[in-house]
Amino acid sequence: MLRVGISRQQYQRLESKGNPRLDTLELLAKGLNTELMLIPKDKLSAVMVVLAELEQESKQSTEASGQQSSNSTKENAKKSLSDDPWQDLLGDD
Repeated sequence: MLRVGISRQQYQRLESKGNPRLDTLELLAKGLNTELMLIPKDKLSAVMVVLAELEQESKQSTEASGQQSSNSTKENAKKSLSDDPWQDLLGDD
């Protein structure tokens, strides 16, 4: 609650009733050091495939090279997706 920057009453209301406003979701995401993304339903399966592939690559890298190269792979994957999270998903080049 403190990291998020909302009052105790707002937090309790969110937990009990749910259905937060978009700005509240953004605050929660920021407090949890995450990113809020809206993904079109027709692209959700493609996003899930990309994430599963990244997770698999990360596991393989960890097993093959140890923890140091795994962190590098994760950072590169994060940079690539953060630069263009829709890369190749819309069929545009």
